[in-house]
Amino acid sequence: MPLGPEELREILDRAHPIAREAASLVLEGWRRAPSIRSKAKSDLVTEFDTASERLLRDRLAQAFPSHGVVGEEAEGPQQRDRELVWYLDPIDGTTNFAHGHPFFCIAMGLVAREGDREEPVAGIVIAPALGTVWSAARGLGAHRKSALGDERIHVSSNARLEDALLSTGFPANRRANADNNYARFLELDSQTHGVRRCAAAAMEICLVADGAYDAFWDLGLKAWDCAAGAILVREAGGRVTNMDGTALDLHGGRLLASNGAIHSAMLETLSSAPSLPPGVA
Repeated sequence: MPLGPEELREILDRAHPIAREAASLVLEGWRRAPSIRSKAKSDLVTEFDTASERLLRDRLAQAFPSHGVVGEEAEGPQQRDRELVWYLDPIDGTTNFAHGHPFFCIAMGLVAREGDREEPVAGIVIAPALGTVWSAARGLGAHRKSALGDERIHVSSNARLEDALLSTGFPANRRANADNNYARFLELDSQTHGVRRCAAAAMEICLVADGAYDAFWDLGLKAWDCAAGAILVREAGGRVTNMDGTALDLHGGRLLASNGAIHSAMLETLSSAPSLPPGVA
């Protein structure tokens, strides 16, 4: 039976302190030269990524013993076979974090197995260096808590692609990968008010929900990158699909999140952009 709004509200209330504890841990390492190792040339991990994931796993296991947990750094068993699963990114935007850039976040997305699909039902994203928390649950709306207070958020009302501000990302192996997103970036950057690239997908999807971006797309994403943000966009009145317009597959890696009004125009442009060889942009 699907979780109702009151059950989801209780889950969010119990999960918020866990997210805040992880955010405090991570913030201790920001701008303090954390030790770094490379998973790939542009894909870094620090000791704070692993420590954050261990903390999140331990606290979630205590608070929600029946829930599964799947984390980016795999600091524990990957429990995707449960009816309810938390997808965790202990630091999304690790390269930013490692360089002292403030655009990084902790992302926790709760996903429910409904038939043969996994559907995001609740999410929390915290940007510690910016003092901002985004959260949402199905049927409860989307919210931002910051120095401005606790506010319900909504996607933008812009309906014209030429008036849009967008965001995107590029795969870590873009130097050698023909599917590198360069052509889509150039095409949409020339048609709009611009395309930002902040390198923290969970946070950028939240900025679509918050009305700062009109759309975000990316390829090569994992469920921990987009589960929390997807429910935020939907609860803020927006739309989230695969990049071809089909129903969102959290494991498909090709996401388009928008305010809904420019979704069709985004899909058309993304599908028509020519490909560019690696190294050309």
